[in-house]
Amino acid sequence: MRERVVGVARWAVDRGDAVLVTLGLGSCVAVALYDAEAKVGALLHLLLPSQQMARDHSNPGRFPETALPLALAEMEAAGAQRDRLAAWLVGGASMFGAASPTIAMGERNVVAARQALANAHVPLVAEDVRERHGRSVYFHLEDGRIEVRTVAHGSRTL
Repeated sequence: MRERVVGVARWAVDRGDAVLVTLGLGSCVAVALYDAEAKVGALLHLLLPSQQMARDHSNPGRFPETALPLALAEMEAAGAQRDRLAAWLVGGASMFGAASPTIAMGERNVVAARQALANAHVPLVAEDVRERHGRSVYFHLEDGRIEVRTVAHGSRTL
């Protein structure tokens, strides 16, 4: 089993026995994409809901509207078929409470990721989003299992 860590504002596409991992999701959102027949998956760690929220647009991995099409193209090049894809969302937490102006960032990231998936016609099958705790994702491409781990709230499988 090979483990690949996906950093903030990055994505990875792999297949077979790989485990794609992203750590420390707060208000960021992870999108997992999977073609179960080809056993090809992608994991994206999205930072901001829109390019309009950033001055620097040089990294397309930061935004759902730019990262998702690139990851989908890479998946298709690896043998995935768009009509067999399914998606999961994890993250989008409100980490700082109601007094913070960043409270809406997690929610905005969730909404933007959902919209990007809808625009790409990729069905969203499950999610573990919002609340007030961070998460890490372990995406097992051999069987499509998505393990969401938290410090204070245990683990769950999507």
